[in-house]
Amino acid sequence: MSRLLPLFEWCDNTRVSVAIRDSRVLFPVIETVHLFALTILLGTTIVVSLRLMGVTLRRQPLAELAAELAPWMDGSIVVMLASGALLFLSEALKCYGSSAFRVKMLLLLGALVFHVTVFRRVSRADESKVGPAWRKAAGALGLALWFGVGLAGRGIAFLE
Repeated sequence: MSRLLPLFEWCDNTRVSVAIRDSRVLFPVIETVHLFALTILLGTTIVVSLRLMGVTLRRQPLAELAAELAPWMDGSIVVMLASGALLFLSEALKCYGSSAFRVKMLLLLGALVFHVTVFRRVSRADESKVGPAWRKAAGALGLALWFGVGLAGRGIAFLE
């Protein structure tokens, strides 16, 4: 990981990172936007995942529900990634030494790949073509990955 230190140092010294750190308002505002986007993502993911697992909204067609919530899910991911990048820039060197940050990045990569491939495909497919075991597994794994991202993110602030 020491080969990445110059990159983290550069990120920590950009004009944007210094401006965020020097402001009393920017970091809290960016973090609020970030957490709001995460809340929307988790809320929509919970609804679709619980439907995938057959726990709730059983009369609602799964593909229809997933299509209706997709703009909220995708939009919140975009906002979360953009605001997360700004938060990272403002404390890149802190993130460099944080094991929670590394865990979060691995979970984020896994969650994003899973979301745009398996989760999206299973939730939008005709229910007769995807078995209940696959739907339940996709719902549970989607929840676990996104909640893991959120929990690891909290760990950055509290774990060294």
